[in-house]
Amino acid sequence: MAHNTKVSADADAPPVTQILADFVASHPSRGWDASVDKEAHRTLLNWVGCAIGASQHPTVKAALAAVMELAPNAQATILGRRERVDVASAAMLNGITSHTFDFDDTHLRTIIHPAGPVASALLALAAVILAGAAASVRADAKDDIKESGAAFANALNKGDAKEAKKYVLPNPDSEKFIDALVLGIDVECRVGNMIYPEHYDRGWHITGSTGMLGAAAACARVLGLDAGKTAMALGIAASQPIGVREQFGSMTKAFHVGGAARAGLMSALMAKHGYTASGRAIEAPRGLAQTYSTKCDWNEITDELGERFEISFNTYKPFPCGIVIHPSIDGCLQLASANRLPVDDIERVDLKVHSLVLELTGKTAPRTGLEAKFSVYHACAAGIVFGEVGEHAFSDEVVARADVIALRDRIRASVDDGMDEESADVTITCKDGRKLHAFVEHAIGSFQRPMSDADLRRKFHGLADPVLGNARAEQVIDQCVTLSGDTDVRALTASARVSADAIVAE
Repeated sequence: MAHNTKVSADADAPPVTQILADFVASHPSRGWDASVDKEAHRTLLNWVGCAIGASQHPTVKAALAAVMELAPNAQATILGRRERVDVASAAMLNGITSHTFDFDDTHLRTIIHPAGPVASALLALAAVILAGAAASVRADAKDDIKESGAAFANALNKGDAKEAKKYVLPNPDSEKFIDALVLGIDVECRVGNMIYPEHYDRGWHITGSTGMLGAAAACARVLGLDAGKTAMALGIAASQPIGVREQFGSMTKAFHVGGAARAGLMSALMAKHGYTASGRAIEAPRGLAQTYSTKCDWNEITDELGERFEISFNTYKPFPCGIVIHPSIDGCLQLASANRLPVDDIERVDLKVHSLVLELTGKTAPRTGLEAKFSVYHACAAGIVFGEVGEHAFSDEVVARADVIALRDRIRASVDDGMDEESADVTITCKDGRKLHAFVEHAIGSFQRPMSDADLRRKFHGLADPVLGNARAEQVIDQCVTLSGDTDVRALTASARVSADAIVAE
């Protein structure tokens, strides 16, 4: 069989793989200003909350059941659950939990959810590595230690943070976690900038298909790999893009994030032990970028590298559904609240939206809560009915409610070619003839209208309190905010784990 060997791609692309590897391996610790550091902690807080909040969801239970059939070694924590599994499975499962509610962070320029793959891989690996480092310190000072690690965990399980803190020695290596989080997200999102939107338009789920690179970079950093082995980690990861948009509205969408986390973690571990890959795996004519995108803007990799950090542009969702629905929800909530509008008074709702809204979230008759997260019709109807859009709005029960369905069927959405992705035009026509109008240029939670620290804390409590209880959730918030200061990774994962005797809805 004859093959056309002509290569129309860029054979002279810059050495992107090595450029990124050099950056990850050599960028100085905390080599950024305080605003970047703060956003890293906000990103971590949001990610942990999303992971804990979804920890009891059927999606997670099914994935965990499959993992347990493999009899995993109990190395690492699944946030919000009592079970412990091997490091690779923990990366996958925490990636799944963090994305199940579709409530995670968003890099709006690329629609990547940055923390999911990167933090999931990083937490699983770092908790083991850094706990080992702490254990070495503790061994050197064993005559001064009054209690075992089991007693430390037991104190946390009882909610006695003061008692537990007696047995925690400061661990300077925990600073590596924040370094790795920032750098891993930078790799992930810069690659996304390079290929978006053409890559996304071809049907790839860009979080899964760039996340494995960010996860590999973060894990390589926390492992202390040199630039050569970091390039190999990126090269191995480049053969593992995961996720297509056909899966949106199913459990498998969340697997894209977990699969990318696991792939990146394993890539770094393989590189650590000498496994090799092409040194041009990202940029070569038949490498990752040029085979799955018609756009490869190499400047997006190098522009202000080490000076501008993509985590600075991270945003956090106030509504647990597709980000492109948020402006429409915001407009409906504004009108319903300002006019104290009874649902029965509404004749119809008209939405003018960007074409991507109907492409991604045009499901007119969702059957499940997961499908409803990709229905602009359901999300707006639920928002008007309840006056808010929390995770409860996307339960299977709410999707089947007669009043929600009736209003959903009175919502019409049309594409306006002049509308920006971040905007929506909403008109509610009342049965008495009134027309109520709102134009939303940027939804709440956008870069222009960001969620405050207080907003993030409230969101966290809403997600984590039902799993951990209010007091423990507040403790985890404080640990996320102070990670690499007074808190180490081991303390954070112990606090975010459900104790064996906890009452959790199974």
